[in-house]
Amino acid sequence: MRYLHTMLRVSNLESALTFWRDQLGMVETNRIENEGGRFTLVFLAAKEDEVRGKEEKAPLLELTYNWPEEGSEAEVYTDGRSFGHLAFVVDDIYETCQRLADAGVVINRPPRDGHMAFVRSPDNQSIELLQKGGSLAPKAPWDSMPNVGHW
Repeated sequence: MRYLHTMLRVSNLESALTFWRDQLGMVETNRIENEGGRFTLVFLAAKEDEVRGKEEKAPLLELTYNWPEEGSEAEVYTDGRSFGHLAFVVDDIYETCQRLADAGVVINRPPRDGHMAFVRSPDNQSIELLQKGGSLAPKAPWDSMPNVGHW
C-alpha cells in the first residue's frame, strides 16, 4: 500500500490556491478541468515532494472545486470536525508562522513550544505545522500567545 493523496473540497478555488500555493508554499503538479462533470481538480505537492509528486503522483493534496450551477453560489462546506488535520514538517516554524500571519492567516495554536502550530485554510481545514528536526527554543512573541478558535 502507498499513500497517494488527500482530497479537500473547496468553495473558492482562487482563495484556496492563494492559501495552499502562495502562502503555504505548495507547488501545483497537475490540474484537471472537467466541463462534463463540472469540476476542477488541482493537485499540489509540498516543495520537497515536488519531483516525487510529478513522477509518482504522490504524495499530493487534491483540491476539488465543484462548479456552481449558473446563477448559483458555490457550495459552502461546513466545519467537519471528524476530518482532523493535515500535517506538514517545516524548516523554521517561527518563520513559517510569521509569514502566514503577515499574509492574514490566523495562527489558531501558536508555536509556543517551538515545535507545533495549527492554522486553518480558507475552507476551514485544520493544518498542523511541525518543526523539522526537533523543537526550536521558545521565542517571543510566540511563547506567550494564546490559542484562537479551534483546530
